[in-house]
Amino acid sequence: MRYLLLLALCAVLIILLVGCDEMTHQPRYQAAGPGRLFPDGKAMQAPPAGAVAQDDPARAAALDRRPAMSAALLARGRQRYDIYCSPCHDVAGTGHGAVPARGFPAPPSLHEPRLVQAPSRYFVEVITSGHGVMYSYADRVAPADRWAIAAYIRALQLRRDAPADALEATDRAKLYGAKLGGAKLDGGPP
Repeated sequence: MRYLLLLALCAVLIILLVGCDEMTHQPRYQAAGPGRLFPDGKAMQAPPAGAVAQDDPARAAALDRRPAMSAALLARGRQRYDIYCSPCHDVAGTGHGAVPARGFPAPPSLHEPRLVQAPSRYFVEVITSGHGVMYSYADRVAPADRWAIAAYIRALQLRRDAPADALEATDRAKLYGAKLGGAKLDGGPP
């Protein structure tokens, strides 16, 4: 009797397990065949406008060419830096952004001597491949924008250590006026 009960239980288990194979026999579309899902009647759709393959040679070649310095490049670099970099590095590049303030490891200050002396390509490579706890931004930041960010980082580094005496008198007056809300500073503009 036990033998028959065990045999019946095994038969039921086999039937249940074979019944689970129904997932491999579901209806599906052929990749290049017709389909009712989209209005054009095709199962496979073209990529959206502006889609770029990750291994596109023209995209990779843009990393090899450093663009000429210009105000437009710096403006684009600042825009991209504010979007992608400032959450961790903050707007001044000191590494005290909103993300580290919430417990994530703080990135180094972009004003450290080793980073000031690093070539601009270093910043492009870090954006491309990541470094330490910073992950790669290669899928988010276009190659030309990586160079723009590197140029803006250079501007941040220069701005921090630039002496006010190097400015023209009108620019120095604007600087001191902006710092003090228009009040005169001892040793301020002549």
